[in-house]
Amino acid sequence: MFDALNERLEGAWKKLRGQDKISDANIQEALREVRRALLEADVSLQVVKDFVAEVQTRAQGAEVISGVRPDQQFIKLVYDQLVEVMGETNAPLAQAEDGPTIVLMAGLQGTGKTTASAKLALHLRKQDRSTLLVATDVYRPAAIDQLITLGKQINVPVFELGSDANPVEIARQGVARAREEGIDTVIIDTAGRLQIDQDMMGELAQVKEMVQPHEVLLVVDAMTGQEAANLTRTFHEQIGVTGAILTKMDGDTRGGAALSVRRISGQPIKFIGVGEKVEALQPFFPDRMASRILGMGDVLTLVEKAQEEVDFAEAEKMQEKILSAQFDFDDFLKQMRLLKNMGSLGGLMKLIPGMGKISSDQLEQGEVQLKRSEAMINSMTKEERKNPEILSGSPSRRKRVAQGSGHSLNDVSKLVSDFQRMRTMMQQMGSGQMPGMGMPGMGGMGNPFGGGGGMPGMGGGGPRPGWRGYPGGGTAGKKKKKDKKKKGFGSL
Repeated sequence: MFDALNERLEGAWKKLRGQDKISDANIQEALREVRRALLEADVSLQVVKDFVAEVQTRAQGAEVISGVRPDQQFIKLVYDQLVEVMGETNAPLAQAEDGPTIVLMAGLQGTGKTTASAKLALHLRKQDRSTLLVATDVYRPAAIDQLITLGKQINVPVFELGSDANPVEIARQGVARAREEGIDTVIIDTAGRLQIDQDMMGELAQVKEMVQPHEVLLVVDAMTGQEAANLTRTFHEQIGVTGAILTKMDGDTRGGAALSVRRISGQPIKFIGVGEKVEALQPFFPDRMASRILGMGDVLTLVEKAQEEVDFAEAEKMQEKILSAQFDFDDFLKQMRLLKNMGSLGGLMKLIPGMGKISSDQLEQGEVQLKRSEAMINSMTKEERKNPEILSGSPSRRKRVAQGSGHSLNDVSKLVSDFQRMRTMMQQMGSGQMPGMGMPGMGGMGNPFGGGGGMPGMGGGGPRPGWRGYPGGGTAGKKKKKDKKKKGFGSL
């Protein structure tokens, strides 16, 4: 999403390289690049003016830190200002002390409000909060059916009275049902509307008056750019919203919405939608988003994704197998499927510092290679998966796997040899002997860091041995041992 903005900002850093210190003279060209970058990202003009002025003021008063280059110091200044513009801290969802927490979802037509309601329900369920979805969109055909389907998918009940009932009455009865059953949170999905449609806005105000929600979340399409901020402000003035959910943040958006909403509307972004899947909702953290914008990755979000998917006990077993060189093709298959559960390969790479420059072609090639490897492994017998050495010494077995998977004998031979080499590297990494590693069947995606080894499927330099969250690091899972859910990420 922020690729174009990141490239433009890198141009600003280059203006300061080779300089001895930050001065009013040498930052002017860098500030012009920052201004262009933000305008091209569709950030509100007023926000751009304030942003550049504040960075300039901070730069002029910045003390020169020994050992820090001017361009690095300027990046820190821009990072701090990005965090401030987007709200500085995460704004958590309210939680009522007595009775159910009521969340009213509002937004324009076509912003993904119904899906966002289900995503939020699943997010809360993962936090052990019981949730009831209430379907009040009686206008859009199949809107109620859509919510019921999503509710079944995430195992969350849906309250509905059909398309002939009054939305205000549906909301009232839905909240009453939640109170009767002791449900923690009620999420009311309302019909999409236009801010110029006063009848529909009036109905939304009636629903709000009836249920007295603790949160009114406006669902906004991030692809609307700076208009998202103006929309949030308009809804706030007419209805009174407590925050926003930005959807489609994984799409080809320029990022202006994320940088404009808080400053223009005065309301925080509470969540962002980062994909079509119902699991693709993340709390909004301004500091993490600033890191993504500047191409620094977002390791904390990556770790949280891993913690949701990896079982601690399984991670410990996997670590032992890795260090003893007993890691087999079944284990490798589990790891590939784990990556799939965490999201797309491209999405994960964006969260890893230094990996944001991998092109879409390279990522696509990596996805293809993963699928090829999975197809070849699925064509092996149980014995061959458990003992890869059998394949190494048997051309006839490799030929059979090649025919079964639809790939060439050379492809299978390379997969097996790469896997054997990786196992050796893993064992040596456990004793701190190797500088890096890659995964079998996944070469040819460039070398973003330089040097040997690399990320799974990257074929280039990647995290060094012991980097928590990757084979050989292994210590991260141990620190989560006391966690109630018994989850870690040592085997990822």
